[in-house]
Amino acid sequence: MKKLLVLVVNDMVIFPNNEVRIEYDNNYDKQMVDIVDQIDDNLMIIVNPIDDGEINVTSFPKYGVLGRLKLKMNVPNGKTRIVIEGLDRVEISSLVEDGYHFRADYKEIEEYPETKEEKNYFNIVVKSLENYVTKVPYMSNAIMSQLNDIDNLNDLCDLVVSFLPIKYEDKKKYITTIDPIERAKYLIKDMNRDLKFIELEQKIENEVERELDKTQKEYFLREKIKLMQKEIGEGNNKDTEYERLSKKISKLKCNKKVKDKIKRELERFDSLNSNSPELGIVREYLEWMINLPWNNYTKDTNDLTKVKNILDSSHYALDDVKDRILEYLAVKQNTNNLRSPILCLVGPPGVGKTSLALSIAKSLNRKSAKISVGGINDEAEIVGHRRTYIGANPGRIIQGIRKAGTTNPVFIIDEIDKMTKDIKGDPASSLLEVLDPEQNSKFSDHYIEEEFDLSKVMFIATANYVEQIPYELRDRLEIINISSYTEYEKLDIAKNHLIPKQLEEHGLTTLQVQISDAAIMTLIRNYTKEAGVRELERTIATLFRKIVKKILLNNDMVFYNVDEDDIEEFLGKKKYYYIENDKEDEIGVVNGMAYTVFGGDILPIEATLFKGKGNLILTGSLGDVMQESCHIALDYVKANAKAFKIDGKVLEENDIHIHVPEGAVNKDGPSAGVTITTTLISLLKKKCVKKDIAMTGEITLRGRVLGIGGLKEKVIGAHRANIKRVFIPKENEKDLDEIPKEIRNDIKFYVVKNYKDIYKKLF
Repeated sequence: MKKLLVLVVNDMVIFPNNEVRIEYDNNYDKQMVDIVDQIDDNLMIIVNPIDDGEINVTSFPKYGVLGRLKLKMNVPNGKTRIVIEGLDRVEISSLVEDGYHFRADYKEIEEYPETKEEKNYFNIVVKSLENYVTKVPYMSNAIMSQLNDIDNLNDLCDLVVSFLPIKYEDKKKYITTIDPIERAKYLIKDMNRDLKFIELEQKIENEVERELDKTQKEYFLREKIKLMQKEIGEGNNKDTEYERLSKKISKLKCNKKVKDKIKRELERFDSLNSNSPELGIVREYLEWMINLPWNNYTKDTNDLTKVKNILDSSHYALDDVKDRILEYLAVKQNTNNLRSPILCLVGPPGVGKTSLALSIAKSLNRKSAKISVGGINDEAEIVGHRRTYIGANPGRIIQGIRKAGTTNPVFIIDEIDKMTKDIKGDPASSLLEVLDPEQNSKFSDHYIEEEFDLSKVMFIATANYVEQIPYELRDRLEIINISSYTEYEKLDIAKNHLIPKQLEEHGLTTLQVQISDAAIMTLIRNYTKEAGVRELERTIATLFRKIVKKILLNNDMVFYNVDEDDIEEFLGKKKYYYIENDKEDEIGVVNGMAYTVFGGDILPIEATLFKGKGNLILTGSLGDVMQESCHIALDYVKANAKAFKIDGKVLEENDIHIHVPEGAVNKDGPSAGVTITTTLISLLKKKCVKKDIAMTGEITLRGRVLGIGGLKEKVIGAHRANIKRVFIPKENEKDLDEIPKEIRNDIKFYVVKNYKDIYKKLF
């Protein structure tokens, strides 16, 4: 214990391992420095008073900084200049007045070995500092060079805060906070707050500058118009409009026929009385004609690699669509004359059809236009109203072209399968002229009344169900099916697109929140059930909102590493469950494989028999196709009973009941034949089929195994249910390449052409 003089500092904070220069001009502080100068080692206790009131024993905090006077110099202006070095943070055990000064007993604060948590916060502070120095213009880079000599969180916090441009009152808390982790949290919070202020300041400056330029320009033009109108006696609005329209028409680039039509309408406008109600109708028509992009084109991007990179960065997978766009550009470059394709993206909601079309526009360097035709029942919405009607307007096609501002935009027609037909007309038939390559070069809108060339427009339609697209339209579209995303595709989309986007929207960083792959998979499997990723994005947003609320309520900067066990804490109980594979083998139960728009799953099929007359009972909401599969399977087993070593009398004297669980879910499709057959043979031979086996494929009366669809989704669902062996039709062998490699390595596949190939393996 040592008793040292106390140096009271009111306007700055001196930190350990920090050196500062101070000038004093009052006798009180000069005398204290003189006394310190005469003491061995020139040591003192440096404190910042709790408030700005009168200084007494009760106004000092519990902690201060042990400092050393390194230099004292009297300068000619009567001031005393000193250099003080902060040595270490100390605890003030007692404090007494000594005349005009204060003296304090102190004790050193015990240091402990650095913990793992402190090391983690050390890295977080360094990363936050690097980001801060990069983005804050008035922050010196000199601090980064000093980090090399620091290896603990305590010294790091003291160094960084001494450089930070924060208020004196905020800095004082760093001296009185002993725990380095708490100081690290303060640091991160202060740096993030400063960064947000800088970003807001820059945004405001840019907006003010932009608005100022716009305001000055508008002010200048308004004043000029006022002066001109004043000179001509308040002016004539019609004459002014005529002059304005004449100038625009003279600069308009369009063919002679259209220009002559516009000029005739202008002369008609000029001949009308100023009070005529028709004047506004003619003016509106002229505005439409003048503002249409008759000969305004954008140049397509010729760099195919750049186009591919843009498409790959915006959408995961969807290789068929991307290849089609690249093929179109390649042929266009090779021939320099090619009609734009009319694509139709068909798939479930949420798989990215519309956003993909917008990405295509971006990759081609084209403008985009978008309309939705869902629920439209009036053909005038497509081809416009005739000008004889009050409130007439062009159709949505011409309106979209005007908004795009070019004659070769990417034009998106959403929900083409949801148009309706009634007494007002058939809008689908009206779209024929728009989408038919043989007609759209001379498209005529009822309002415009002049031919407009749509042949250079790239039309991209979207639909959920190809069957609901009117046949006459379907014939002119190039259908590209976009299937639902698999779990692994959703995982990649979430990691590379959704989570970074939602982090930014919620003001979070990867230094604050990270989500493990297992947690993301839990969100996909148990909190969403969809073909696309819309609900997944909303669920991730909900998770981040919970975290942001927790951070602000608790006023902490804890690092959140969200794992699968943490999901229920934030989002509540699981909403969806997949069928789990039973742990024990059973007679008469075999795993089939199901496909839905939400992904794949296993489909256990059960069978039992009891005394009867050879009847077949079916339950489980089976559709017509699956009911036929059950009858075919039973007949195939009966026809081959001898080969399968089954007693024919058992089939004659017993009824068989086949059941597919989850009766509330309708099931149909040609893929359960082999599973039903295997279930029957297992039942009749009283032999179990291992629970790690699944199969898919339809069967004929001769035992041939037919191909199926959705193999990738089915196999992924089977893998989720811990299936290790899968029987697939020979026709689907080519589809194995679509299955993720990690799943192919974990499952053994048996390719079969005839059911007897399965029988030999299992029985």
